[in-house]
Amino acid sequence: MTPTETGTRPRVEGERELQILEATLEVLDEVGYDLLTMDAVASRAKASKATLYRRWKGKPELVVAAIMAHKGESVVPDTGTLRGDLIAAYCGHGGLNDPMTRSVLSAVVTAMGRDPEFAEVYRRDFIGPKIASSRAIYERARARGEVHPDADLEMLAPSLAGIVLHRAFLLGEAVTPDLVARVLDEVVLPAAMHGPTHEHRPTTTEGTP
Repeated sequence: MTPTETGTRPRVEGERELQILEATLEVLDEVGYDLLTMDAVASRAKASKATLYRRWKGKPELVVAAIMAHKGESVVPDTGTLRGDLIAAYCGHGGLNDPMTRSVLSAVVTAMGRDPEFAEVYRRDFIGPKIASSRAIYERARARGEVHPDADLEMLAPSLAGIVLHRAFLLGEAVTPDLVARVLDEVVLPAAMHGPTHEHRPTTTEGTP
């Protein structure tokens, strides 16, 4: 009895799955998210469109799966220091100094503003785990005494990526380990140890009606 007769379909997995995901990134890099189609990926991967739909619900799921595969297995670095962990996280394979990562990220930022379905899938499947990993790095560093007990991790944790991406995409700088280290040493690590600096002040001054 064939898979069709039993009502089941063979899964795309292993080396074949990786080939399709690599083809997805190639097409994304070349034409961007808006112009990427399941047909184009199928043609590049020498597969049928039906094969893609056996494994992925649609374009958002396929593209996010390809991005996650390029990034590699989600492993939280544990070098023993906050600085070492962040350099490992941002400068390793799939980090911000990886050319394919930067190209894909550029396409993703555009897609998130135009396609709510893609934005939802990307935030759920990619950003969510990244936030959890980053939080784990900072929590572990706080336990070692490298982060102020009252530091606002929701503000602190994304600061490295925010500054580096600003310099890369808006100022045109190359994302290098040296740039990441400079941002860490001059901004992120001092802020981590300093703790909160704001004070709650009244919205009106004395004598104001």
